[in-house]
Amino acid sequence: MSAMAATAARAVYSHVTKNPGVCGGKACIDSTRIRVMDIAWLHKEGRTPEQILGEYPDLTLEQVYAALAYYYGHKEEIEADFAREQEAASDFDSRKAELLARRARE
Repeated sequence: MSAMAATAARAVYSHVTKNPGVCGGKACIDSTRIRVMDIAWLHKEGRTPEQILGEYPDLTLEQVYAALAYYYGHKEEIEADFAREQEAASDFDSRKAELLARRARE
């Protein structure tokens, strides 16, 4: 493979970083703890990039668009993150319900 082809296959997303010590290594907006999946979730809920800025006023429009570009470029990764978080939330709710039921019987 030529150097040009190898370079062309590499995608660079400005404003998006992945650091094992930040948010569990999930893709985040640079210099923040705002995950790409947080931006993607709002987008999936129908919010425009400008409306997303209302939720995260410290971001720039460029950062929001970078997060959305990353999401669409890595959709399987981010969707898997959504699924894991949903599973964890469901597991937590089940364990909480069991604990409350046990306490009610005591």
